[in-house]
Amino acid sequence: MQNVKIYTTGTCPYCIHAKQLLKARGVSVLDEIRVDMIAGERQKMTELTGRRTVPQIFIGETHVGGCDDLVALDSKGGLMPLLNAA
Repeated sequence: MQNVKIYTTGTCPYCIHAKQLLKARGVSVLDEIRVDMIAGERQKMTELTGRRTVPQIFIGETHVGGCDDLVALDSKGGLMPLLNAA
């Protein structure tokens, strides 16, 4: 299974939903980066993605986007192949 990195904050309901969906799809380990607790991480996230909102989700080297993007990818059947890519 691909490595999953997710930029989050502690109180974001979209972050919680995204993590729940990933867990439901078999992701047991997340590389979670809390932009509200680690100085400079929101800036790094913004530079990587061009976005300031959380969550921002990477599966392997692929930037999936935010929670709505993750849900849409799952709805179209694209999430599991991406997670299981070698």
